[in-house]
Amino acid sequence: MVLEVKNVNYTYKSQKEKEILKNVSMAFEEKKFYTIVGASGAGKTTFLSLLAGLDMPVKGTILYDGENIQAKGLNYHRKHHVSLVFQNYNLIDYLTTEENVRLGGTKHPQDLLKKVNIPYEAWNRSVLQLSGGQQQRVAIARALASSAKVLLADEPTGNLDENTAGEIIELLKRTAHDLGKCVIAVTHSKYLAAQADEIIMMKDGSIKSVAELSICYADRNIH
Repeated sequence: MVLEVKNVNYTYKSQKEKEILKNVSMAFEEKKFYTIVGASGAGKTTFLSLLAGLDMPVKGTILYDGENIQAKGLNYHRKHHVSLVFQNYNLIDYLTTEENVRLGGTKHPQDLLKKVNIPYEAWNRSVLQLSGGQQQRVAIARALASSAKVLLADEPTGNLDENTAGEIIELLKRTAHDLGKCVIAVTHSKYLAAQADEIIMMKDGSIKSVAELSICYADRNIH
């Protein structure tokens, strides 16, 4: 297991009486694409933040390759173990497409831009001149520039039309299956969730694995 969560609990510092995550355990493998689904407030984004090392659990441990991520520090975990893709792309608007990818790590940006189907003529343009789908592909290329084994995505298709979303989903699947990454995406999209190797449903701060999409969406609180 590349990433493992063991008996994790989390509460907001300002609301210690309210548990956001309750005794959560889950293991993630390389070369697999996971989606996390659930109603708003179920704990999805908090869970992803803990996986990314953006915050620490109140109880429990998060392991990367069997080692507690706090052993080397959360900064080290964020820099070397995980890469992030956001709904709003989080690109630097005054930099070119190629320069944005270069920020992600040491891998050659031009090779990555080819992998995500960004045309050559767009490499030296401002990212603001790109479509939403192209910007998200650049964000994924930036994440792939890192040698991290884990790619975490928060609503990666949330701002995209159906056709473009489908292209991004295929790219995430290839990232897992062809490039060998562990890809974990939080989503409200039933279509995106259905493409995963494993769907994880969250409800009221608890998490479980679901084998079939129909089971996952049987609860009316899941969108």
